[in-house]
Amino acid sequence: MKVEHNTEFRTVVERSRFFAVLFVARDEADVLEMVRRKKGELRKARHHCWAFRGIGKKGEPLEKSRDDGEVGHPGRVLLELLRRDGLEGGLLVSRVFGGVKLGVGGFSRAFRQAGEGAIAEYKKKP
Repeated sequence: MKVEHNTEFRTVVERSRFFAVLFVARDEADVLEMVRRKKGELRKARHHCWAFRGIGKKGEPLEKSRDDGEVGHPGRVLLELLRRDGLEGGLLVSRVFGGVKLGVGGFSRAFRQAGEGAIAEYKKKP
């Protein structure tokens, strides 16, 4: 199912703020444009992890993710969420560090929570 509109979700985990957006994306260029926009909006966010699922020009499936230097492979976690829900589009989570280290497991859980929140909000809207 293609993502047809953008949806945002915010959560706080151990004082770190996570900003998730599920958005319409036809290709990686659309994802990189959203990353650029969010970097401008969220100037304190140092990491912008994302995943993309779509269909290529020849009908082949496209999947890509980026961890942006974070531990625990949060880009892969976000890609798993898109696969699980059968969504085609982009999922981006930006993090503003709150001073408490979450560890690899806590970090992955926080990114998953933010991504799931954006997907849940998307499903609520017609």
